[in-house]
Amino acid sequence: MKVGANMNLGYLNDKQKQAVLQGDGPLLILAGAGSGKTSVLTTKVAYLIKEKHVQPENIVAITFTNKAAKEMKERIINQVGIIGYGIQISTFHSFGLRIIRENYQKLGYDKNFTIIDSDDSLTVIKKILKDMKIDTSRYNPKFIKNQISSCKNEMVTPEKYGKLVNDDISDITYKTYKRYEDALFKNNSLDFDDLLIKPTTLFNKHPEVLQQYQELFKYVFIDEYQDTNEAQYVLSKMISAKYKNICVVGDDSQSIYSWRGANFRNILNFEKDYKDAKVILLEQNYRSTKTILNAANSVIKNNHNKKDKNLWTNNEEGEKIKYVRTVDEKDEASFVTKEIKRLNNEGVCLDEIAVLYRTNAQSRTIEESFLSSNIPYKIVGAYAFYSRKEIKDLLAYLKLIYNPRDDVSLMRIINYPKRSIGNKTIDNLSMDAVLNGSSMFEAIKKGKELDFKNLILQMKEESESLSLTEIIDMVLDKSGIKKDLESEHTLEADIRLENLNEFKSITKTFEEESGIASLEDFLSEVSLVSDVNDQKNDDLKKVALMTIHAVKGLEFKYVFVVGMEENIFPHINSVEDDALEEERRLCYVAITRAKNKLYLINALKRTLFGRTSVNMPSRFINEIDSDLIDSSEKKKLTQKINKENMFNSDNGLNVGDNVIHDTYGPGVVVMVDKTIATIAFKAQGIKKLMKNHKSIKKV
Repeated sequence: MKVGANMNLGYLNDKQKQAVLQGDGPLLILAGAGSGKTSVLTTKVAYLIKEKHVQPENIVAITFTNKAAKEMKERIINQVGIIGYGIQISTFHSFGLRIIRENYQKLGYDKNFTIIDSDDSLTVIKKILKDMKIDTSRYNPKFIKNQISSCKNEMVTPEKYGKLVNDDISDITYKTYKRYEDALFKNNSLDFDDLLIKPTTLFNKHPEVLQQYQELFKYVFIDEYQDTNEAQYVLSKMISAKYKNICVVGDDSQSIYSWRGANFRNILNFEKDYKDAKVILLEQNYRSTKTILNAANSVIKNNHNKKDKNLWTNNEEGEKIKYVRTVDEKDEASFVTKEIKRLNNEGVCLDEIAVLYRTNAQSRTIEESFLSSNIPYKIVGAYAFYSRKEIKDLLAYLKLIYNPRDDVSLMRIINYPKRSIGNKTIDNLSMDAVLNGSSMFEAIKKGKELDFKNLILQMKEESESLSLTEIIDMVLDKSGIKKDLESEHTLEADIRLENLNEFKSITKTFEEESGIASLEDFLSEVSLVSDVNDQKNDDLKKVALMTIHAVKGLEFKYVFVVGMEENIFPHINSVEDDALEEERRLCYVAITRAKNKLYLINALKRTLFGRTSVNMPSRFINEIDSDLIDSSEKKKLTQKINKENMFNSDNGLNVGDNVIHDTYGPGVVVMVDKTIATIAFKAQGIKKLMKNHKSIKKV
């Protein structure tokens, strides 16, 4: 095949050039991490236009994010000029919307149909449940909404779902789903999921319309094919069925989104769907060192459900992977902090460094270590720990228990979780408080708000005899926060629960290090940390902190992966084969983000979600060839653990005992509970302390 004079392909390697020049018919481009897949895809589109004289309007190129679609469009236009605007380059949802807009009448809609967002969708579902007299405290509307969304993405209609009903919740979901669809149609509305479903519905009912689009879009390109769900897969297959000029690009080893409906088997089954498919492997990596790539290959080869490929590079051998096993999560954070300061002192820019973790809650100890060492950082894809809504909600409960006159905290949580206390009631309370010169809490006299007041008073009384960690458990249970989030059964709710449980690690550490069980002292300490955390300077170069899911598509010169332990990474919920293989793909993604150097770090013991456990190193570390790893800095773990083991006995304290405290001096025990001693100190007044803390000595 002769390459035209207008098209210079000299910058492509042999496999990339082969993919670009490959003629008509189905093509699977298996593109390993850092192999230049976007360049290949955009060049292939440009080649069709400039050299094969395909009309731009006969091409559709689909990807998953608006950002990726914009980048693809810019690259193609740079190569072919303004005629590139004639190509349909968009996300799946934008593509679906175009089809619906052009055929709204055949689907039974008026021209002015509207698309409702996620919040509006939830509002409709709540109204339906209310009309059905369903107890929403028992059957969570968000859970039902997500079930309906999953059904749509799996192309399960209400009628199909009705045949699967086997319990109360599925029966209520079925009835809600049916009414929800009727309500949307009646209101001339579509939800976001409909943008994928309605085009396939249209094509099934009107084959002549499908034929029109098959004639229009003779060439179909799908990026990140491993991330397609059932609806996206079916839509792609229908559009390309006539000419079969479908080119899909992806990497089964980077399929990490099964929890949002992605089915990596779509890319594995491509050759079954298209018998005459051509497969081209892009295995040359332009990002990482040989050492890093060999580590990635040695991990992913342990998966069974995969396409065989082997990443390689002409880059240098590079440094060995640094493996460090620390005592605990604070020791882990300390190592990362010291190493980043060393790199920075040697001239490495902070924005060339990333710290990756499996769960959001793990960022907390890293953040605190960075704050104390003045290392600027940014949380990518999530809020800083103390800025997260659920943490602010929990702190508001603690502040109100400690100080019922705190109107700001009261207004934040009086109707969270939902207690049917509306804005009008809150406004009236605020006005009554102003008129009476009192706090809003004091102004509460009746109604559901009185139930809330009594709840706070009850928790305040109970907190007097509880440790800080026990107070957190009490608040999460009695406030209804825990039940509310558990009933959602969503990934977002699970992450929020993890963060709330991680807050117990903060209280536990505070108790262990200081011995103090006082809510007052703890709130003062936390307010200082969270206040520093809110100070921002966007001009600074910053270390990136993010989950491994959030880092896909990015690259950094230096990458630290923390928490490389069994039950953390791989995650404790990943016990089934498919789930474990996805965890391994996630590890592959983490490793291949590093360009120059990779650090793998774990801890012998870790306090996470308020629980301290002794953890085995992640199996993924053992899967890396040992000659690729430098573990020369292993700590003397036993010695350090013994040194830091603070809890011995309960000190045998009784009311009336004279004691000496390392910080507060002499005092007298005035009250003893299960875990707390209330002590009156001559110089410091009354303090609540953990009665078994090493700082207290009986005289």
